[in-house]
Amino acid sequence: MLSDSERALEAFIREPSFPCVGAKSALGKGQLTTYVARNINSAWNDVEIHDQLMQFAWRYRDNPTLFTSFAVIFEGLDDLDEARFEQHMWDRIQSLTEKDSWRGQTPDPRVSADPADPHFSLSFGGEAFFVVGLHPKASRPARRFAYPTMIFNLHDQFEALRAQNRYEKLRGSILERDLELAGSANPMLAVHGTVSEARQYSGRKVPDGWSCPYHRGESSTAADPLGEMEPS
Repeated sequence: MLSDSERALEAFIREPSFPCVGAKSALGKGQLTTYVARNINSAWNDVEIHDQLMQFAWRYRDNPTLFTSFAVIFEGLDDLDEARFEQHMWDRIQSLTEKDSWRGQTPDPRVSADPADPHFSLSFGGEAFFVVGLHPKASRPARRFAYPTMIFNLHDQFEALRAQNRYEKLRGSILERDLELAGSANPMLAVHGTVSEARQYSGRKVPDGWSCPYHRGESSTAADPLGEMEPS
């Protein structure tokens, strides 16, 4: 049975004005995987989130399917401004990355693990991902959802769309719909490979000179990040 927050996400995506037709397709095909967590400022659920994300990546690798996404919905802290949401989002991403490395997962070689590189993407379970952050106080209407949420999308899907000559049409449709919804173009959007996509994750308009608070080190078993859980 779906939780209230999961039903709310489905309703948000189904709204006629919601611009991302890829998310609509994932939901329509029953290919939107969701996980409900506590607070975005807490590591309490990070082990389970990483487990789910890694399994999601492996299932995709075994059976590549277009329009599939993994969403983590955090049911606490719905009063975050854009800067605080961004901070907590990157804290979660850093924690998940450290668990990925500790478990011996190596970054997807098709992308860069350096957040300053124009070809940067996150990697979990050996597959490249980018993140779309949603929260109640987002300045862009397409990102303004009742719960802090991180949606993980696989880069390989978009490479598949490019190979099928479908990517530009899909991207153009999303940009047109977002412009109609917001009344202005999203200043953070850019084609992968021109600037680092890390600037787009939170949805905040980051200033020139913004530095991504993230790094990926070498895989190591020296420390056990799986034990980094908080009591509340």
